[in-house]
Amino acid sequence: MVVKKQINKRQSTREYVKEALMGRILDGLYAPGERLIELQIAQELETSQGPVREALRDLEALGLVESQQYRGTRVREITEQEIEDSYQVRSVLEQLAAELAAPKLKDKTELLEKQLQLSQQAASRRDLKRYAHHDMEFHRLIVEAAGNELLAELWNSVVLESRFIATIKRRIGEEELEHLADAHEPILEAIRAGNGVKAGRLARELINTFHSAKQQGK
Repeated sequence: MVVKKQINKRQSTREYVKEALMGRILDGLYAPGERLIELQIAQELETSQGPVREALRDLEALGLVESQQYRGTRVREITEQEIEDSYQVRSVLEQLAAELAAPKLKDKTELLEKQLQLSQQAASRRDLKRYAHHDMEFHRLIVEAAGNELLAELWNSVVLESRFIATIKRRIGEEELEHLADAHEPILEAIRAGNGVKAGRLARELINTFHSAKQQGK
């Protein structure tokens, strides 16, 4: 049975529907390939079809669903090859971002420290969704500090929450979340010291160590 969330008054209906559907997809309540019917979802969430249609467009942009003519909107399957390809690219982007950001963030790492602390807390509770959010925010802060708009655009297209959660579930394991969170501390220290070369190397090694199937012998 699907439990309907209570809408937060501060949320738009579109955001409410988007969060509800994202939760169902990431929790596996909607299987890959399953068709998402606007009218049915609208009835379940007690809203009109307009916000559902808008939310599905948002989820398509995030890589969670796909729309095809005559087939409607379905949950998109994330393949092992897609995960591998994305993290090969991500490791390079993360290295460059850290190299560029470290001199600018020297002794100005309060926001990074806060996100790392929150990710460690989520990891200790094995709260995968909260962990994914704070881990991605940690890296997003570094990318934004790099000050390269094209780099940020590429990073945003590669680093999707759906791919990240799929990677943790398939390759890392929720029992390794604390280890993964703690592995960010050396990156933070290198950035605090303004050492871009070291920060970049550590960022790339972290991605390769935890996310690459080859590194894990799979």
